[in-house]
Formats: sequence, C-alpha cells, structure tokens
Amino acid sequence: MASLAAPSPPRPAPLTPARSCRYGSFKCPSLRAVSSRAVSSNAITSEPSVSWYQNDKIIISDYVSEDLQEENYWRKLDVDLYHWTKALRPVQWYPGHIAKTEKELKEQLKLMDVVIEVRDARIPMATSHPLMDSWLGNRKKILVLNREDMISTADRNAWATYFARQGIKVVFSNGQLGMGSMKLGRLAKSMAIGVNTKRRAKGLLPRPVRAGIVGYPNVGKSSLINRLLKRRMCPAAPRPGVTRELKWVRFGKDLELLDSPGIIPMRISDQAAAIKLAICDDIGERSYDVTDVAAILVQMLTRHPGVGSDKLFKRYSIDADSFCGRIFIEKLSLQLFNGDVSQAAFRVMSDFRKGKFGWTALERPP
Repeated sequence: MASLAAPSPPRPAPLTPARSCRYGSFKCPSLRAVSSRAVSSNAITSEPSVSWYQNDKIIISDYVSEDLQEENYWRKLDVDLYHWTKALRPVQWYPGHIAKTEKELKEQLKLMDVVIEVRDARIPMATSHPLMDSWLGNRKKILVLNREDMISTADRNAWATYFARQGIKVVFSNGQLGMGSMKLGRLAKSMAIGVNTKRRAKGLLPRPVRAGIVGYPNVGKSSLINRLLKRRMCPAAPRPGVTRELKWVRFGKDLELLDSPGIIPMRISDQAAAIKLAICDDIGERSYDVTDVAAILVQMLTRHPGVGSDKLFKRYSIDADSFCGRIFIEKLSLQLFNGDVSQAAFRVMSDFRKGKFGWTALERPP
C-alpha cells in the first residue's frame, strides 16, 4: 500500500565554491558567485525576483578592485625591489667634488634665512638626503617637488596630502617651463619676513632674504633658479654633476639665492632607492649597470596598475613578464638593435623618462 505522506522535496545539489581573487585581505567574489545571489526564485509566483544588485545595476565595483590592486602594488614594491637588487652590484656614486661641496654648504647654511630643498616629484623619498634635517636644525624650510609634469594627478594629490599632514610647506614646480617658480619666490620672502624686522629693532639696515637651494643631483635646482631670474645665470643640463661650485645670485632687491651642486650620501645603503635614482637619471651613469636597472624597470612597469604589460606591448610589440625583465630587454635588443642589449636597455630607460608609458611616479607616501 502506497504511503499517503507527501513526498519530500528533492535535496538541492551542493553548490560548488565560486572562484575568487584576493587583493590584500579583501576577498573579491567572482562574477558567478555574485550572479547566483543577484537572482533568486520567488516561491509564490515561481518567477525570478530581482534583488537590489540588479536594481542598482551593481555586480561588483571595478573601482574597488583597481584601488585595492594599486594599494597592493605600492605596498609590495619596496619588498620586491629589495629582493630584485640583492644579487646585483651595489649602486654607489660619490664624485670628488661632492665631499668639498658638502663641507662648504654646511658653512653657508649658517647664513641662510630659509632653505629650499628640491626633490624629484617621481621619487620624493629616494631624493631626500638622510642628513638634511640635522644640517638645517631649526631653519625654515620649503620643500619643492620638481617635475610635477612627469607624475599623474593622483600622485600629486597623494604627496600634497602627505606633506600637508606633516606641516611641511610644499611647492610643486616644473623647472623647464617655470611653473611654480613665482610662487616659490613669494613664499621664500614671506617666510623670512621677520629677518628685517629684527634688524630694524637693532638699528641695522634691511638686507635681502637669503635662500639656499639644495638637493640631489639633477633634480632641477639650477633650472629652477634660471626660471626665477628669467635668464640663464646657472649652468643646467639634463644629467647629474653639471653644477660643481656654490654660487650666490640676486633675485630683485629682496632675495638672494644660493645655487649648490647636488649632494648625495657617501654610501647609499638603501639599494631600492638607488635603483630609483638610476631610473630617473638622478645619479651618474657609471654607477650602475644599465641592463640590470632597465630589467628591474620593466618588472616594475609590468606590475604597475597605471602601466601594465599592455602598454609595454603596445610600445614594443613584445610580451612582458613581470618576473624577468631581462628576457624582455634581450628580445627588444634582437628586434631593434641587432642583439645590443645595452642599446635596448637605454631605449627603455629613455622612453620612461620621456613619458612614453604615461607620466607616473615610482613612489607613493608610506
């Protein structure tokens, strides 16, 4: 005799776990997992009911994924650079004139009312001298991030916010075109306005404000002065080591500027920073192997969220591997330079410096 009990509903098949990707500690569900939640069955009408996911046409935010990917890149970059540089010959560069300049600069600092430190906007941390703050003491300082035209708006905003939180006055400039130079001149005068107030109180005549311009080699110190003066008073060229002696120049009646040669530590202990200096041409070419540096640059750009392997392929028609930039350089040498690896390496470095992959920084605030 057949049972009168209602048949039990069939058990649903077990769901296979959807694939997922991870960016940092955030688990990003796959499209299939989201879709299964977005459309559910309506028990009364037997028709699919539309959830809020579809109503708002939101499955997953691409922007969230991109932001997490970018944050993950900057967090891992210095770790990757540390491992990439361990097996390489250390990058060290300390020309003889720098030791003499450093000694003279310390003496001239005693005469300065305000110090203008110039850094490369692409690598503000790598172009920060570790002893600069101890040399300056309590003197007023203006930080100039030169070559702002070589970084993205997002890079600029990130660094502006970072230094503003530290209470550091920052001027973004382009020494080649003169952007930011007039603002810098006004700021230097305003910061040292109390100098002549004290002199008058002592019965002394007013004098021009003295501002020293210091920084690493080839960050644009002399070009910035020439733009301020609107004439070529200081030798400038796109390579490190052009300025070799201290030189005072007058800017109007109210400001005197000291142009100084680039100063760099006698020994660069942070080789990740040294590689960035080489990539950005802020250190002498004889100090590094251009093929090694270009290979690391390829690995950095391949993983960079603003560049990626697509832009490298579009430029050279060669697939890039984020784990071995040397293979990329060797392929490029065979394709364009008859196997000359050095020429291929120089091409990649030059293309980055000229913005062929888009203007982007190599550092973000810690």
